[in-house]
Amino acid sequence: MLPFLLLATRGDDHLADAEYAAFRSFAGLSEHELTRIRLERHPMPDIDLDDFSGVFVGGSPFNASDPAAAKSGVQRRVEAEMSELLDRVVAADFPFFGACYGVGTLGVHRGGTIDRTYGEPVDAVEVRLMPAGEQDPLFSGIPSSFLAWVGHKEAVTRLPPDATLLATGDACPVQAFRVKNNLYATQFHPELTADDIVERVRTYRHEGYFEPHELDATVQTIRSAPPVTWPRHLLRTFVERYAR
Repeated sequence: MLPFLLLATRGDDHLADAEYAAFRSFAGLSEHELTRIRLERHPMPDIDLDDFSGVFVGGSPFNASDPAAAKSGVQRRVEAEMSELLDRVVAADFPFFGACYGVGTLGVHRGGTIDRTYGEPVDAVEVRLMPAGEQDPLFSGIPSSFLAWVGHKEAVTRLPPDATLLATGDACPVQAFRVKNNLYATQFHPELTADDIVERVRTYRHEGYFEPHELDATVQTIRSAPPVTWPRHLLRTFVERYAR
């Protein structure tokens, strides 16, 4: 089997390694089957899509909707590299799965509007499949309503014109969409467990997702949430569908 590729941008080594382990675990991939590139460290190397079965994009401290002047040089480089790669991924309808930051990258690339209108606090929220989602093979076997982990400052306000809405929620109208047949983006995090979320909020407690003094209450919210199990199936299904 050709490996899958994970494009990562988390500067914290502990969180970056935990994210890689989570994608591997839920997707059912070995280290040899999931190649990771940490874009926050080095420029994107030449990527030949023929060498991979598909591309994953993990979450990120970057926000696509930040004013250009507020973006670091690293963020601007990463966005330019991602845009160039997406030019080729979209043209080839190449298998792509972007979790959270994938919404920002793919949404902006395809002409959608990404802003802070529909940000959500860290929590497990109800996600509902649209008719297109119920018919999409990636969501096969998943209930029409399920819980998923969220926590984001920005989201899609206007869907890209060539995108199909797959899932929605009360506070965030675009929870998942598809471009062409094989490119997917979810606003929620299918790769995270409650323990992963707790580690994230502790690390990012000063990054504006909540007030720092609310850390203990946020952790309690996470620990009190019902089990979140269905989203992880998307990663395994993606691998099973596109492995070659």
